[in-house]
Formats: sequence, C-alpha cells, structure tokens
Amino acid sequence: MSERVFEDRAKAGQELGARLKNLPLTRPVVLAIPRGGVATGAALAEVLGAELDIVLSRKLGAPQQPELALGAVGEDGSVYHERTTQALAQVSDLWLAQEIRHQLQEIERRKAMFRAIRPAAELKGRSVIVTDDGVATGSTMLAALQTVRLQQPAELIVAVPVAPPDRLEPLRQHCDRLIYLQAPRDFYAVGQFYRSFEQLSDEEACRLLEQRWLATGRLVAESQR
Repeated sequence: MSERVFEDRAKAGQELGARLKNLPLTRPVVLAIPRGGVATGAALAEVLGAELDIVLSRKLGAPQQPELALGAVGEDGSVYHERTTQALAQVSDLWLAQEIRHQLQEIERRKAMFRAIRPAAELKGRSVIVTDDGVATGSTMLAALQTVRLQQPAELIVAVPVAPPDRLEPLRQHCDRLIYLQAPRDFYAVGQFYRSFEQLSDEEACRLLEQRWLATGRLVAESQR
C-alpha cells in the first residue's frame, strides 16, 4: 500500500467506518483504546450508527526506555508479553511485577473516570470492533483483544487506520477480521501518518464518549428492557 497522511483521527475513523459500513454486523459496538483511539472510535461509531465504549489496556514499558514495549496489560489483569523483545529477558520478575501493578493502577483510574459516564457495554453475541488511532508494536491492541474475547462476542473485528506490515499477522491471529487502511514499510511511529496528532486529554476523551452515549444510550437502554 502507498503511504499517505490522514488529516486527523476523526477523518481516519470516518474512512474506517466507510470500509465497515456494508458488512453484515450484529448489533455492532465500537470499543476504543483510550485516549487517542476514542477520537477514531467516535467517528467510526457515528458512521456505523453504533454504540461506542472503551476497552482499557496499557503498555508495559522497558526500564529507561518507556517507549519500548515489553508487552501490555488488559483491564482484567491479563498480560500479553512481547516475546521477541530482547529487553524482556533482561528485566527482573520483581521489576515487571511492579510495572504491571503501576499500569493496572492507571487502568483503574481511567475505568472510574469513563464508567462515571456510561456502564460497560454488553458484548456477548455482538459484532465487537476494537479500534485505536494506529498500531505500533500492537501490544496494547493484543492485550485488549484477549480481554474482549473472554466476553464471547459473535465476532471480533480489529479496525485501525495504520499498522506496520510485520504486525498484521499477529493481529489476524487474535481476531476474526482485520480492517486497516494502510500498512507502509517505512513505519516509525503512528504520528507520522497524521497532519494533526495532538495528545488527546482525559477531558476530551470523556466528552467524545459522553456525546456518543447520549446519542445511543437511550436506545440501548430501551432495547434491554
């Protein structure tokens, strides 16, 4: 695929929505990985007329190199290890346990914040679309997929604007369908594929989630009565 640049996360989400719009989805729900993924997910959910929720996972960064992923931890405590990361072999069990505990504390902080806006969506028997603004190592996405799979969705779809080619196969192994807009060879960071890639604040992520919940929440509540 040829390399191109998205205007912003919302535009990328709209493009993903166009790709998914004609698929036979069962009561689709979009799960976004905060924070940046919420902007992509909100736009994607709007195109599909779908419910929007979040799924929490956090990267486990290497000592002195937090940008280097040793793996990731999901909101249910499940851990995905990057087995190909040499740094993982050099980290003590004690340090890794402390890093996992630290990231779980951050997950709990975010969970309290987002769940104050809306309850967790029911996923069993539904088409669940997990999205982010892009994939780099794929660790946080894979940890999120492990968590979601346990909730028995009818199908588990990964939808991302951009990912490096060598991460596509690991993603395919953990989902039923993979949708991506580009997989360029010259991949250094997700942000290089966006003109506007400012960090999304907690407040902005909450606002986007609340907007979509107000748009769909009453209908969801009524359908569950």
